[in-house]
Amino acid sequence: MDLGSAFAASVMRQPRQEAFVEGNRRMTYADWYREIASVAGGLRDMGLQAGDHLVLVMRNRYEMATLYWACQLLGIVFTPVSWRATADEISYCLEDAEAAAVAFDAASGEAAAKAAATLKIDPRRVILAADGKGEGMPFARLRDSPALAGPAAVSECSTCLMLYTSGTTGRPKGVPRSHRSELMAAIAHIAQNQYRQGDSGLGVMPFFHTMGVRIMLSVALLNGRLVCVPEYGPEQVLRLISEERLTTLFLVPTIFHDVLRHPKFESYDLRSLSRVGFAGMTMSPALIERCLDQLKPDLFVNYYGSSEIYTLSYCDHLDRKPGCAGRAGMNQIIRVVSPSRQDDIEIDLPSGVTGEIVASMRSPEAFSRYWKRPDADAKAIQGPWYRTGDLGRFDEDGELYVVGRVDDMIISGGENIFPEEVEDALVRSKLVAECAVVGIPDERLGAKVVAFVEPASAELAPDELDNVCLRSGLARFKRPREYVFVKAIPRSASGKLLRRKLRTGEYEAYAGNKITVKEDS
Repeated sequence: MDLGSAFAASVMRQPRQEAFVEGNRRMTYADWYREIASVAGGLRDMGLQAGDHLVLVMRNRYEMATLYWACQLLGIVFTPVSWRATADEISYCLEDAEAAAVAFDAASGEAAAKAAATLKIDPRRVILAADGKGEGMPFARLRDSPALAGPAAVSECSTCLMLYTSGTTGRPKGVPRSHRSELMAAIAHIAQNQYRQGDSGLGVMPFFHTMGVRIMLSVALLNGRLVCVPEYGPEQVLRLISEERLTTLFLVPTIFHDVLRHPKFESYDLRSLSRVGFAGMTMSPALIERCLDQLKPDLFVNYYGSSEIYTLSYCDHLDRKPGCAGRAGMNQIIRVVSPSRQDDIEIDLPSGVTGEIVASMRSPEAFSRYWKRPDADAKAIQGPWYRTGDLGRFDEDGELYVVGRVDDMIISGGENIFPEEVEDALVRSKLVAECAVVGIPDERLGAKVVAFVEPASAELAPDELDNVCLRSGLARFKRPREYVFVKAIPRSASGKLLRRKLRTGEYEAYAGNKITVKEDS
């Protein structure tokens, strides 16, 4: 089944059920579907047809969610791009995707309008959200168009979505996703997070990210309510959970960190939350413990996946195994192999030995290949296996632990050091608000461990942090040789840590911030 038909089925099932909330806007499935069908009719009248790419540069908002479903009704490829991207980055994605049209709001400033003008996209194919500035068609005019009679019912093998990777190591790569792989991913998400009919979800994860799209799709399949969050703020999240009596929450660890530390956390009633999960990056055991203690969910899940293959593994017993990524998801096989391309990928590493995590490309949730990037295909796809680029190990029970990225592992003095292990030691201290660890080239060691720290106190001294590491049981050779106090750890719009910006000096530091620990200490 295609996604447009799946959404139409949800509308027929419970037309009067509340489907979408954003501020004062509240819409039932029937009401929203009527507007979606009209917007789809407007896209058709613009000359867009099945297989065309509509590139969107927007915050999470009514217009973006409506355009997502309008694209599915018509068979258009929904192609979202981060609103934090520069004009050059947006231009690259527009050109790379061979965009037939573009839609944007004011979130990107002038970047999206400038990119569209640079590529000479016909203004009649530029869609402006309510606050969008520039030459183009107001979204409201699309909504007034003659409605599409019904879903185009395109092939389930055709592309419905193209996500761009975060580009942490270079130009972003397009990841085309079929109707079938998206539907299977949503069903897996529902099953493995144990969602129930009518469960509500918070649309705070960006709709240009696999997590944001997954929330939007899974809630619709369950006739749940999507509560959209255009402007993120930790207190906004707390308020909406409380006021809307949300039953599920699916976030990156960064947002959990912000929410649990908010000074008004205790003022909000969060008892409606039942199913809580995280993905997108590893969560420190210390933060997992805080989530379990403060949110008290019935189920707390670590969901490990990617844009390319949505589900790799999941763990639903973090109370017993904090930090564990669990076992392979439904219809999936995961293995740990040598990171070297020279070694046989069919040979598994023993339990307890760290290597690269690979997953089966036969999963119904898998993509088939990158968009126009045979070089990326050759690097990531090896026979029937997808190389995740993540480092992991199996424990004695056969459960997976993700310990970092292949490119992030620090080899210092001939020893392998995983940044997450050092970070977990540091964030357990109340002296540290957030931190990130990277390897910086060093003539003697090859690479030295450097910790970038957001201090929780203005009086924080580096020798205190060194003592934190030593008291934690962290091996002496693993502790940082240098501490850098920064105002904010650089992250992507989806909350992913951007270590490359720390390596290249793209951060705002406090004056006199860099402190080196004596080598013999």
